[in-house]
Amino acid sequence: MVTLQLQQLSVPPGHRVMLHNVSWQEFEAILEELGDHRAARLAYSQGTLEMRMPLPKHEVAKVIIGDLVKILLEELEIDCESFGSTTFKREDMAFGVEPDDSFYIQNHAQMIGKERIDLTVDPPPDLVIEVDVTSKTQLDAYEALKVPELWLYEDSKLQINLLRDGKYIQSEISPTFPNLPIVETILRFVEQSRTLGRSPALRAFRKWVREQI
Repeated sequence: MVTLQLQQLSVPPGHRVMLHNVSWQEFEAILEELGDHRAARLAYSQGTLEMRMPLPKHEVAKVIIGDLVKILLEELEIDCESFGSTTFKREDMAFGVEPDDSFYIQNHAQMIGKERIDLTVDPPPDLVIEVDVTSKTQLDAYEALKVPELWLYEDSKLQINLLRDGKYIQSEISPTFPNLPIVETILRFVEQSRTLGRSPALRAFRKWVREQI
């Protein structure tokens, strides 16, 4: 059997590598070896490990959508705890995933001050954002971990997915922001950020939110 070291793997931006028959202990060891300060994102689904390296355009979209959500929460005075790309995992389910952004909203109070998350005790994040996701591995993980609301952004389209009976169904409405046209509005201001720049788009979005209140 041939054994490769992690440093021998090179994943170009925009690509992913799938590793099969990876044990949970090996997954944990890989997380430990790679550490927290890395560009690669990992997803583990019952023995299959996916490593993906995002493109710069992915990172730009991820940041702007996350910023828009934070403005919404602030202006609507909805308390939250943001956990970014934290690794959410459960050994008993053999699933682990690292979202592009994540928020505790309904369950924010019990997550204040948390530095480590144990999903056998702690709830999953209430809202997760993923950009340019085509991997079934990750979607399976979010379903298994019971993340109630998942936003997928791909090819300039936003899809809101709500967990119903253990599976995601597409929705036009976000239960987190039920009175706002989230899909249409997020897409409009993401596009504005591309043409006007990040800061002007965020200022315009904040003004728009205040007009809706």
